[in-house]
Amino acid sequence: MKIFVLLPRIPWPLEKGDKLRAYNQIKQLAKNNEIVLCALNDDKKVDKQAAFQAMQPYCVSVNFIDLPKIGILFNIFRSYLLGLPLQCGYFYSSKAKRKVHKLIEHHKPDMLFGQLLRVAPYLHKVKLPKTIDYQDVFSMGMKRRAEIAGVFSKPFFEMEYNRLRHYERRVFDEFDVKTIISEPDRANIDHPERKKILIVPNGVDHEYYKPQEREKLYDIVFTGNMGYAPNINAVEFLAYEIMPKVWEKLPDAKLYIAGAQPDPRVKKVACDNIIVSGWVEDMRDAYAQSRIFIAPMRIGTGLQNKLLEAMSMKIPCITTALANGSLHAVNGKEILVDNNSSELAADIVYLLKRPDKAAELAEEGYNFVNRVYDWGAATKIMEDAMITVLQS
Repeated sequence: MKIFVLLPRIPWPLEKGDKLRAYNQIKQLAKNNEIVLCALNDDKKVDKQAAFQAMQPYCVSVNFIDLPKIGILFNIFRSYLLGLPLQCGYFYSSKAKRKVHKLIEHHKPDMLFGQLLRVAPYLHKVKLPKTIDYQDVFSMGMKRRAEIAGVFSKPFFEMEYNRLRHYERRVFDEFDVKTIISEPDRANIDHPERKKILIVPNGVDHEYYKPQEREKLYDIVFTGNMGYAPNINAVEFLAYEIMPKVWEKLPDAKLYIAGAQPDPRVKKVACDNIIVSGWVEDMRDAYAQSRIFIAPMRIGTGLQNKLLEAMSMKIPCITTALANGSLHAVNGKEILVDNNSSELAADIVYLLKRPDKAAELAEEGYNFVNRVYDWGAATKIMEDAMITVLQS
């Protein structure tokens, strides 16, 4: 099967969840199929040569299409007038669409595969079998942001929530195969036949993210793209509400915040006992040099790759019910799950004071992710559905 893969971003380097998912799905699909990759690009700083070299082993053709900034502003305004999600407008370009269609015409693929709602406008009305990966339910992410937004930004998030909810329903009927990362996300798609959406979870590269014996420089670590709103919110929750309660019991406890593109609000929390690193060349260092991993997520959707990676490296993990709703780890055995700052702080103190219990939790979490989360098995669910569509 020849699969034309359309992405909203170049899937390298792997500092964002959508890039990680796309890269690993392409890597798995390439084992039995020909992959034609077409990735949109809004980032002038991206190293296209490095990205090309990373993707070339898995693709018969690699194509990057730049999105001009002036065009982005125009198309956001156009989407506003048409009642479409603004983020679809951000990633849309009529010039880019013509290039995408020329590539499709040239390569004559058997299946089109679009990642995220953002690329759906490019594949609209193309008369070929089509797959869409919702990945997360974007509308709920916007709804949760609206719930904590200030008075001036709240109307924007509410507007985008409603537009995304309608667009998620509309896109459902345009694609033959639909996938999403978790059951909680699928349950929030506003379509009467949403159970036809396949659950395709993320995996983790267990050979890469494996336990390491390293000196522990930090007590607690939180990782991710630090320009992403749910992670910014989690950092502020950690710094201003959770850690002060930890310091009451353990005044020397050190928090390490590791991840690319830290927002000014993230940089602001840095102090003697909170280290903000920015870009980390190898995220395994951040995990291995820390005693505990915490993901105190209060907004956002989908499966947290950071939890999978930390557990695969045998780091004891703490998170919220929101994040564990997609993960499905057993609270108290494979992970600790709490929601308010006092409970989360108590979890941190407990694991730091009881290294024996931390080791037990880490071992069970490690066994859990190695048993449940595998890129090959997850991607095969989607691949089998594609084959079924082509054979029908």
